[in-house]
Amino acid sequence: MNPETKKLLNIIVLGTAFMFMFTAFQTCGNVAQTVITNLNHTDFHGSGYTSMAVIYGVFSASNLISPSVVAIIGPQLSMFVSGIFYSIYIAVFIQPSTWSFYTASVFLGIAAAVLWTAQGNCLTINSNENTIGRNSGIFWALLQSSLFFGNLYIYFAWQGKLHISENDRRTVFIALTVISLVGTVLFFLIRTPEESNSEEEEADASTDNLIERTSGQSNMTRAVDAFSK
Repeated sequence: MNPETKKLLNIIVLGTAFMFMFTAFQTCGNVAQTVITNLNHTDFHGSGYTSMAVIYGVFSASNLISPSVVAIIGPQLSMFVSGIFYSIYIAVFIQPSTWSFYTASVFLGIAAAVLWTAQGNCLTINSNENTIGRNSGIFWALLQSSLFFGNLYIYFAWQGKLHISENDRRTVFIALTVISLVGTVLFFLIRTPEESNSEEEEADASTDNLIERTSGQSNMTRAVDAFSK
């Protein structure tokens, strides 16, 4: 298998992993307030709208540090760990409590920033100027299909019910958690791309300079460089 084919397969795996994860997460977000309204727990005082505000507020702020995190642990591990936090957030709805709901929202905001930074990194290293457009299209087509599959699942699972029972809620969110975890595990199928001949020639021309810049760098130095460049 040639390097370009391997890179294309990486993009397909990346898009498929996001499709599974966001089938679960976006479905969760769409029905969260409906589920919360039907909760019988008198000690639960969470709000789906407040949770989304927390997630995206933390998401915005965390983008300042996410490049450093990805630089230290790499895009693959970054996406895997982030996927775990997405799955935890969804799993909270199986047995919800106010403190776990909002705590998971905060951590999900951080994870989202790391996830999307790592996604951009992975997309870039598996593309060149000739394939970046095609690869972006493949990724986004797979990602956006998650809205179709997720809503279709809810349609058949709840069939327009206005009252969501505890059993209905648990069944759906256990399924969504499993779907999210499947997507998370798929990140391990992404392989380090091999350079094509032309890319190897370009890489050889700058190898000496790269070694001089990176030799002896600590993780902290690389993290600072990732943020400042």
